[in-house]
Amino acid sequence: MIPAPGEFVLLIPEIFVLSMACLILVLDLFLRDNERVISYWLAQISLGFVAVITLALNDGQTHLVFHGTYIADPMAAALKVSIYLVTALAFLYSRHYLYERGLFKGEYYVLGLFAMLGMMVMVSAHSLLTIYLGLELLSLSLYAMVAFNRDAYPCTEAAMKYFVLGALASGMLLYGMSMLYGLSGSLDIELIAQALGGKAPSAPLIFTTTFIVVGLAFKLGAVPFHMWVPDVYQGAPTPVTQFIGSASKIAAFAMVMRLLSESIGSLQPQWGDMLAVLAVLSLAIGNVVAIAQTNLKRMLAYSTISHIGFLLLGILSGTQQGYAAAMFYVITYALMAAGAFGMIILLSRAGFEADEISDFKGLNQRNSWFAFMMLILMFSMAGVPPTVGFYAKLAVLQAVIGVDMLWLAAVAVFFSVIGAFYYIRMVKVMYFDQAEDDTPLAAHFDLRFGLSANALAILLLGLFPGSLMSLCRQVFGN
Repeated sequence: MIPAPGEFVLLIPEIFVLSMACLILVLDLFLRDNERVISYWLAQISLGFVAVITLALNDGQTHLVFHGTYIADPMAAALKVSIYLVTALAFLYSRHYLYERGLFKGEYYVLGLFAMLGMMVMVSAHSLLTIYLGLELLSLSLYAMVAFNRDAYPCTEAAMKYFVLGALASGMLLYGMSMLYGLSGSLDIELIAQALGGKAPSAPLIFTTTFIVVGLAFKLGAVPFHMWVPDVYQGAPTPVTQFIGSASKIAAFAMVMRLLSESIGSLQPQWGDMLAVLAVLSLAIGNVVAIAQTNLKRMLAYSTISHIGFLLLGILSGTQQGYAAAMFYVITYALMAAGAFGMIILLSRAGFEADEISDFKGLNQRNSWFAFMMLILMFSMAGVPPTVGFYAKLAVLQAVIGVDMLWLAAVAVFFSVIGAFYYIRMVKVMYFDQAEDDTPLAAHFDLRFGLSANALAILLLGLFPGSLMSLCRQVFGN
């Protein structure tokens, strides 16, 4: 049966991104080194156009097309636009970094667009097959991006670790999906939910759920499946680390919602308990181990693990309020992570990576404005008002308390207080330590403007969180 012509209309964003990625790939073959900036601008223009297309196609309704394998709903539209925004920031921050190191090639932006296409497919997936297709497209693109600087040993080592452990995680997830197909007789998420809705939890169902949760935990980087996160974050080029640590987390949230909430939502008490264990371990290990780090990228990696713990708290509540809080959290965290890694790029230069905490010593003496921008980002990650990080954590805690899991909220608050130490330490290093390096910061206007807008957006969202929170609640019909 051939899909109706009207069904292709909803796929215009994905078709457009795929077409532009192929166009940039072919065009880059004919560009000289000094003309490769055309590839960058084409990628950025593509992101602007696809955002307009996505918003224009969103009518607030849910549409199932291609025999139920693709869904266009408000959650997909909101998450896709967030992914476009964070990807645009990642491309912006990467431009001068790559150019100064002789890595400025169109392939980088082609891989970035293909990775983003994989995220878009994951967000709109309504079939186990479509979810896996999007996940593998994203993963294969990220493996290549991590190894982009193939002459640097840390990059190739990180790429190999990422590939091996990513393949293991994909195998776990695929095995869980195959079991789910065997138990329900369908790949369609809605039909799976209907088939399992009236069944009591059984050993095969619990076994299946366990494999799916383990696969998702690997992809998210939750403890105890987090071993790849610090090594990949530290070894990959900083713009790639930024991309992995921000945009991909939004897609991972969508995958968790499709697989757990929408397909096996009837088993929420079972997978909720599993997520509770993962959340507590992630909060504890992430925040405690981050204190011992001297490398900023590793510190932010363990910080990511702790934030994944908070994200899981919102999801495990199993309520619309919890899902809305988790969605708000992952969008705002992606912006925070993009800004934090952007600051590392700002302080870096050819032959020098500003990825040690000591590299930020006396930043206030070198440039008080960007010291203040970094302060906003660190305070937001720590959850200090009036930044958006405080409101995001508060919304998740309210959702957890709303389902009478006060002990989980208490654990989250306890480890958040511990985690505040290493964020505030960054502020202390910037404002109270003597600068060891008086080299001027990068003078690129677009990089400075993007970072300033990024950090100020974190502050403004903290002062006025209502609009974004209302959008998240509308997505889940709350």
